[in-house]
Amino acid sequence: MAIAVGVVLAGVTAAVPTGAVLVVEDIETGERYITQPVDDGSTVALEYMHSVEKSRVYDEYRVDGETLVNTRMEFESYGWGLPSRVDVTNVNGTLVYDPAEPITELETLSVSPGRIANHTLIVEDQQYDLVAETNANDVQIYIERRTLTDIFL
Repeated sequence: MAIAVGVVLAGVTAAVPTGAVLVVEDIETGERYITQPVDDGSTVALEYMHSVEKSRVYDEYRVDGETLVNTRMEFESYGWGLPSRVDVTNVNGTLVYDPAEPITELETLSVSPGRIANHTLIVEDQQYDLVAETNANDVQIYIERRTLTDIFL
């Protein structure tokens, strides 16, 4: 009886969530390029060169459970795909969209890392050259909750 209870407790303990990781995964093959531990409130950002405007764009997200909440955008000029009908602040020539409420909540963020755009993924203080890490393959970025079983496997 004690062995059966021990086995059940071990199984339950192994299924308890222990934390979260940010996953960067190939859209077509499912290959994982990056898995980085994150916490609720962690900052995740994409920084790249706008393909038409040839200016820097910075998209910032906050980890909230299993979603990425877009909380800030910085860009140097208006162009396709950038917010044009929102209030922005000009900070030393950089247009900053810092809304009181989150912009978007995403379970999955799809990115096509480009050699010209030079996409960089920033997770807290860690920077990843997304083009080099993925060989410029299309990826999806999402948050995954991990259990002890996941960690040991």
